[in-house]
Amino acid sequence: MPSSVPPMKPQANTFRALSIPNEQIDNLTAMGYAIMTPIQAQALPLALKRQDLIAQAKTGSGKTAAFGIPLIENLEAKNFAVQGLILCPTRELSTQVASELRQLARYKSNIKIVVLGGGQAIGPQIASLEHGAHVVVGTPGRIQDHLRKKTLVLDQVSTFILDEADRMLDMGFTESIEDVMSYLPSQRHSMLFSATFPHNISQLSRKILIDPVKVEVESVLDTSVIEQKFYKVPATDKIQASQKIIQALCPQSLVIFCNTKQAVNELTQALQQAAVSAQSLHGDMEQKDRDKVLVHFKQKSLCVLVATDVAARGLDIDNLDMVLNFDLPRDPEVYIHRIGRTGRAGKNGLALSLVTHSEQFAFETIVRYYNNARETAVGLPKTPELKSIHSLPANHNKPLTPENTSLCIAGGRRQKIRAGDILGALTKGGGLEAAAIGKIDILHNVSYVAVRRDTAKTAFKELVQGKIKGKKVKVFMD
Repeated sequence: MPSSVPPMKPQANTFRALSIPNEQIDNLTAMGYAIMTPIQAQALPLALKRQDLIAQAKTGSGKTAAFGIPLIENLEAKNFAVQGLILCPTRELSTQVASELRQLARYKSNIKIVVLGGGQAIGPQIASLEHGAHVVVGTPGRIQDHLRKKTLVLDQVSTFILDEADRMLDMGFTESIEDVMSYLPSQRHSMLFSATFPHNISQLSRKILIDPVKVEVESVLDTSVIEQKFYKVPATDKIQASQKIIQALCPQSLVIFCNTKQAVNELTQALQQAAVSAQSLHGDMEQKDRDKVLVHFKQKSLCVLVATDVAARGLDIDNLDMVLNFDLPRDPEVYIHRIGRTGRAGKNGLALSLVTHSEQFAFETIVRYYNNARETAVGLPKTPELKSIHSLPANHNKPLTPENTSLCIAGGRRQKIRAGDILGALTKGGGLEAAAIGKIDILHNVSYVAVRRDTAKTAFKELVQGKIKGKKVKVFMD
């Protein structure tokens, strides 16, 4: 008889090396999680032992799984009380975190995760909380609103997480965070995640954490795969320069960062007048409008997103072609955070920036920061140079249109609609081929489905004439 082969010892950087159930291992594999990112490899073994952590982690580093896996593992599914609380700086990031947590929790039955963010009606949130929840993800201000109304009870929270703590403090949430903490049990597991460690973070961590371990990762952004270009332009020519860049490069997915809401609105209007598929994203917009714009961009039904930093916080887009800094940020870490939206998952990215005379100091600060990084990192390309905008190819002067169209369906999670229901309604009876259907996003009361532009009318007709979960639904084509 052949001798048996002893089981292979799992590699230290794989999820199989962790003390988590096999069902979660299988779930992570299905999600495409094979090897732990640096922040996961350092944080997870400690967090699973319920050690308080203060961790350096930026968007795109895999931090949600770093705190989400231990959080989900500790939940008691039969106890419909809030056991996990996560505070985030914006509703967009809260929604993104909740979406990933739901995927991480698929191996457990009946785990309910609720998002409580500002900028939308509080009534549906209260109704959702009345039926219980295991995890609440939200912004400090809206969490306070629910606590004051006594519609949220936190006395059974066993895991408390601050995500992007530095941004919350920058936005003036310090007192709100401390107020929310006063409702939490003193015996709990707490984790603080922050991209930077200014002095006020250290002060806050001493109030939240007990004997914490500090987890730092040298670099969570590989700028070697991001081509960076800076163009010198007069301040009065910024909009024209942006149009020239778009018409020359024709990106299918571009995020343009502005420092002010006024600049966002003015640039968006100019691009739309030039037949460019563009929409704004800033804090003064109604939440439903912000949700709609984000979904359309993620579904590739919108080519250009013009945004402020706070509004785009937590924005995680697959295959983002390009980032353009319409305004340079004063903080070089904000610049690195912006350009890190492109060039993810081993793919090449492109980051362009406009530099006016008044922004010369900001440009030089970024270059100095970048040069310091080159001294300690391997593989970074040479220092970016300041070029003339005239070095770009000539304009094509043709409209920039997206590859998809998004259809809006009047029904979402509240109506128990699932992605499979929408997919079935579109493909039943040979209506549409599955290849023509893109991303499907199920929100609270609405759902969005992306379809190839040339099939939009057919898809609209199939949904209007058909049924979802045995019922007729209202459908809108934006």
